[in-house]
Amino acid sequence: MLFRPGFSLDLDAVLGPLSRGSRSPNVARTEGGVTWLAANTADGAGTLALLRRTDGEIEAEAWGPGADRLLEGVPAMLGAHDDDSEFVAHHDVIATARRRNPGLRLGSTGRVWDALVLAVLEQKVTSAEALRSWGELCRWFGEQAPGPGPARLRVPPTPVAIRSIVDWKWHRAGVDLKRRTTLIAAARVAPRLEKAVELKGVEGRAWLRKVPGIGVWTAAEIAQRAWGDPDAVSFGDYNIPSMVGHALVGTKLDDAGMSEVLAPYSPQRQRAVRYLSTAGFRRPRFGPKIELRDYRAM
Repeated sequence: MLFRPGFSLDLDAVLGPLSRGSRSPNVARTEGGVTWLAANTADGAGTLALLRRTDGEIEAEAWGPGADRLLEGVPAMLGAHDDDSEFVAHHDVIATARRRNPGLRLGSTGRVWDALVLAVLEQKVTSAEALRSWGELCRWFGEQAPGPGPARLRVPPTPVAIRSIVDWKWHRAGVDLKRRTTLIAAARVAPRLEKAVELKGVEGRAWLRKVPGIGVWTAAEIAQRAWGDPDAVSFGDYNIPSMVGHALVGTKLDDAGMSEVLAPYSPQRQRAVRYLSTAGFRRPRFGPKIELRDYRAM
């Protein structure tokens, strides 16, 4: 299928939240500029390939039982349903970032489960630890992505697969008891959790938080991807308050301080954060280095 965006579109920026760099097991970019995504859908596993043509159209092709669902979701995933018309930049740095990134939109996959698994794995550990566990779970318990994509591309484990994992395999994947307990609890009610996409906003995030172990941070991370929630700030994050603070007021902030600084942007606070992160603002590199833990050695 071909999708012609009726708006400026930065494909890499819109798809960025779905990937964790070149080591993401379910997202890959190959020569020629093709982006591959492997995902679970209500119809089963599927693989989606996206290519931006020289005329600006997005060429999309999909494989597997979930192919039709993935193709139907392309416009929303690329931000066609996003609306920033009422966004007002209250800081010059955000106004500049917005002006320099006219193609940034908040995309929505319309699916909770895959985002939930990765978000839970990222709880209270470093990105490297989480990505290591994510990759191993996808390789061991996710299936090979349908279609002609890269050989390393894997569909994330389904709720059934998550419930089948025995303790020693969780341990081998480096997933501690708290995170595995949350994932198993979510897997038991996975179909019901997809209702959050219909509820959206505060209600959608509250629906996700009915699962023990899913708090404000995790619900926000899921909401940002599943329905492109423009107000779902990841409170509780190690990096974001500091990044926002140094970008907007020139000093490190905690969650309370970040909440105060971002208050004028409600109900589009996460959009403001995305403008800052896409513009390249990062938490200053100082302070003690976080020690990587390997739960398999414990």
